[in-house]
Amino acid sequence: MAKPIRITDLGAPQYTDEQSALLTFGETLNVTLDAGEILNEASIALSLDDFGPTDFRERLALLSDEWGSDAELNNLGRLNLRNKLLLFAKNRLLIQDALNRHPEIHQVVIRQPVIVAGLPRSGTTHLLNLMAADGRFRSLPLWEAYEPVPTPGEAPAADGVDPRYARCAAEWEMMQRMAPLIAAMHPMNPDHIHEELELMGPDFASYNFEWLCPSPRWRDHYYATDQRPHYEYMKTVLKLLTWQDGDDGSNTRWVLKCPQHLEQLPVLRSVFPDATLAITHRDPVAVIQSAATMIAYGQRMTRTKVRLGTVIDYWSDRIVHLLEACAKDRHVWPETQSIDVPFHEFMADDLGMVQRIHAKAGIAMTEDATAQLREFIRSHPRDRHGRVIYDLQQDFGIDPNRLRQRFEFYFRKFPVQPEGPTS
Repeated sequence: MAKPIRITDLGAPQYTDEQSALLTFGETLNVTLDAGEILNEASIALSLDDFGPTDFRERLALLSDEWGSDAELNNLGRLNLRNKLLLFAKNRLLIQDALNRHPEIHQVVIRQPVIVAGLPRSGTTHLLNLMAADGRFRSLPLWEAYEPVPTPGEAPAADGVDPRYARCAAEWEMMQRMAPLIAAMHPMNPDHIHEELELMGPDFASYNFEWLCPSPRWRDHYYATDQRPHYEYMKTVLKLLTWQDGDDGSNTRWVLKCPQHLEQLPVLRSVFPDATLAITHRDPVAVIQSAATMIAYGQRMTRTKVRLGTVIDYWSDRIVHLLEACAKDRHVWPETQSIDVPFHEFMADDLGMVQRIHAKAGIAMTEDATAQLREFIRSHPRDRHGRVIYDLQQDFGIDPNRLRQRFEFYFRKFPVQPEGPTS
């Protein structure tokens, strides 16, 4: 039975000795978020200067300014964000360099991908990783999502480990030192199959930045901007990854997932017209309490104050926006290319649900594939890192029933079962 975990200090963190030492070290740092400095550092590090189309600079400047003016962001948080922007700038240079030298990459075909969409914390991660256990799919491990193109001149270590993998493993180790309970909420080990929206990072796009830091200005910019160019950029990076495998796309079928797709269903269909889409559905209240708890827990190491009210309000509104868009645009994906995945049905029979998705996508469920999926289920039991006990009322002062009323439109449209109190 999974060990229960109850986080009782979300708003007033109690730090371990190691966490306190890391925060003390952070006080000695001088970290600035200057877009020009970040781009210059990336260019010098790689001896490259072609970033491709320049429209990204406006988006980078917005992020740098919003985060740089955040008075409650501590130095560890600021350093983490700067490192993220720097990595995206380096990745952009490497991607553009590869495209310049090998224009044939644009001819690669991304053929009939299977794409998972659904609220964060609604089973999308388990569904993606389970489907990726079928060796016939190409998927995106975290280490490759973080650094899709190898750095020129970097050789594998003596044990054959890719330097990108080693860096990702070191980052995961540090993350667990800073926030030991994060593995019970969202493991981020190098082999974890990750979201393709990470590949929009070098285009300085996607809602992913909202997860890294409170970013209302960025959110509003994202809402007001056509996201198709950024989906096209992400698709180009998928082509690059396929080409790096030595394939033109004819032998590759990707499995992908991202919650952001819920509010970009028309864009997603425009960019991936032959995809099969699986949309998970879960009680939004369960989603919100899980996501808000994870975000608030992580903020203890990156912010001077953890404002629980701000966290719950922001992410309640974001979940409303995601689901309103999904309800409005679900029809653009025809029944022949899409399937709804109720969370309660998926949790009751995850293998059976994958078989249904395979059938929708025209993929035969072979004995080998079934064995691979069963082995993944056996070796990845739910809550293997512990089971977090959530309490929306006690932790955030929010009545679950009243919050659930905001989502009556969603319960009416989709096969969702309420979790927890309903009256």
